[in-house]
Order: sequence, then C-alpha cells, then structure tokens
Amino acid sequence: MKQVMSIPKQKIEVKVNGRIHESEVEPRLLLVHYLRDVLGLVGANVGCDTTNCGACTVIMNGASVKSCTVFAVQADGCEIITVEGLAKNGKLHPLQESFSEKHGLQCGYCTPGMLMSAYALLMKNPNPTEEEIRHGISGNLCHCTGYEGIIKAIQATAEKLRKGE
Repeated sequence: MKQVMSIPKQKIEVKVNGRIHESEVEPRLLLVHYLRDVLGLVGANVGCDTTNCGACTVIMNGASVKSCTVFAVQADGCEIITVEGLAKNGKLHPLQESFSEKHGLQCGYCTPGMLMSAYALLMKNPNPTEEEIRHGISGNLCHCTGYEGIIKAIQATAEKLRKGE
C-alpha cells in the first residue's frame, strides 16, 4: 500500500475586499486558487500560470500582483482587492462603467485583470498619459480588443474621477 505524505497546513488571515478571512491552507496553494476555490471569488481568472497574461491580477497592499505567482501564505496579513471589490453597494466602479461604455471588453476573460491593473495605475496616477496607460497595462494580454477601447476606458475613468464622479 502506497503511503501518502500529508502536507501540514498553515493558518493565514487575509483581508479581501474589506472582509477578514481566516483559513488553513497548504503552503503550496497559489493565491489565485485561494481566492477562487476557498473564498469563491472567481473574478481573477487562471489564464497561463506563467505570469504572461495578467488575467489573475489583484491588488495586494496597494500594488497590482499576478495572483498565479503568489502563494496564499505570502498574503498572510495583507489587504487584497479583487474585481468583485470594485463595485460598491450594487453600483459599478467608474472603471467598470467606462469599460462598458468605451467597448473596453469583448470576450471578457482578460477584463478582471485589466480592470485591476488600471485601478492600480489610476490610484497612483490620476491623470496618466496614453503612454503611461499603455505601460500600466503592459502586463495584461487581450486577444480581442486591440487595446484601443481599453485605453479610452481608462482615460474616460481618469476624467470621471478627476471630476468627482
């Protein structure tokens, strides 16, 4: 009979979208799988598992990270925002509205990660140039839109936020 070695679990506490979660996880569990499989937050997509596509991007302690390259145990004590955390009280975030209005999405697979990268960019730079936007989303791949609608959506959001909308 083959003996299976059990991996000891580690306790973590993570604040996700304003809510504290305590869990016991295997040290090898990736953050993207913790969010999707343990917490049921399926907005961060598993696209490539190699950090190339950015579909799994979330905000961790104010910085955008690709959650397929972060272990859940590394997020212990951190504050995370996922795409589910952008909308407040049933109202879409201006970024989400702009992506819809400016045709910044087609199939939608890259959209959660793209939104989170754009969100991080706008939090650091509320008035980015087109070049800064292109650089800010350069870690996210979209096979559908050609990026023009995405860039217009981010520019429109920056304008909305500056006007206090």
